[in-house]
Amino acid sequence: MNTLLLKWNQLSLVKRIFIGIIVGIILALLVPNATGITIFGSLFVSSLKAVAPMLVLLLVMSAISQHKKGHQTNMKSILTLYGASTFLAGLVAVIASFIFPVSLSLVKGAADLTPPDGIVEVLKTLLFKVVDNPVNALLSANYIGILAWALLLGVALKNANDSTKKGLVNFSDAVSQIVKWVINWAPLGIMGLVFDSITTNGLSSLLDYGKLLLILIGCMLFMALVVNPLIVYLNIRRNPYPLVLSCLKESGITAFFTRSSAANIPINMRLCEKLGLDKDTYSVSIPLGATINMAGAAVTISVLTLAAVHTLGIEVDFGTALILSVLSAVAAAGASGVAGGSLLLIPMACSIFGIPNDIAIQVVGVGFIIGVLQDSFETALNSSSDVLFTATAEYAKQRKENTGNTVKV
Repeated sequence: MNTLLLKWNQLSLVKRIFIGIIVGIILALLVPNATGITIFGSLFVSSLKAVAPMLVLLLVMSAISQHKKGHQTNMKSILTLYGASTFLAGLVAVIASFIFPVSLSLVKGAADLTPPDGIVEVLKTLLFKVVDNPVNALLSANYIGILAWALLLGVALKNANDSTKKGLVNFSDAVSQIVKWVINWAPLGIMGLVFDSITTNGLSSLLDYGKLLLILIGCMLFMALVVNPLIVYLNIRRNPYPLVLSCLKESGITAFFTRSSAANIPINMRLCEKLGLDKDTYSVSIPLGATINMAGAAVTISVLTLAAVHTLGIEVDFGTALILSVLSAVAAAGASGVAGGSLLLIPMACSIFGIPNDIAIQVVGVGFIIGVLQDSFETALNSSSDVLFTATAEYAKQRKENTGNTVKV
């Protein structure tokens, strides 16, 4: 037994997760009634969600309080990359929807949802999250509020004595260690999530929406494998795919199955550490990315909105559709905390085409039907690109510094 455990621990985490996926599929096919297996998935996701708020608070506080004057971070570059990727995702989705128009069989079942009235309400909600009570922010996993308090407390503690700062470091290291323990259970957790997904949903309910799913997933894969690598190449001027594939493999896989950007924050923090990135930067950029870097959400909003437009036979010029890509990018970045995620923003996007709210809500219902795959791919794209662009900004900075040194010589 000890020999088996030793060999198991010597395998990389990604290989262990793949084994967990295979075991989950086999169990779902052989013993679909063994519902107790699903508890492993629920416990894994809950554990990640439980530890993530404390991890973000302590890491950011510690990093800011010990930040040395003159030490440059890459936040401005990272925010630019986040914004560019989210806008381009909306644009890609608009172009794909024009080339491959889709009509929907509208469904009921989402009438009890309350989408935001407009972009002003979305931004107002975001603003109030910044000034949330710190205890409530931790309890509700409001990462915008957690970041705001962590930044303020970190700045306030800059003049604290060394023993206080050392205590913060010790606490953040302790929570980081807990994160490592939780992540070691990822293969078992992923096994439970795969089992639950196959036995509960299956794929039969998705067949009627095959074309819609192909466009949604196709746009997200195009972003992950073509657009994002192009953005990375333009910044670092070397082959982007080793970094892109590493982020998809080590961050995207877990995000796909947990379907939660918040739950994937500890995974991303660990990957940034593995890549040797600046802790002062990634301790802020990763939780912030989980909130505002929403390329997958922009794809979902644009594709489903234009599917509703095509279903109703509304003529749309490309200029209006371009406005949709801007709106979807802003809305996706500002409303990640709204219950229902990107789907609840569809009625707001539909309103610019004059589509009534009762019809738009039916489109949301379609979104929930295909949500098994749509949300998984969306979260994988969103979360893996948080690490991708954090690393890109740092590598681009190093390239400029090396170029400058070469010129000086």
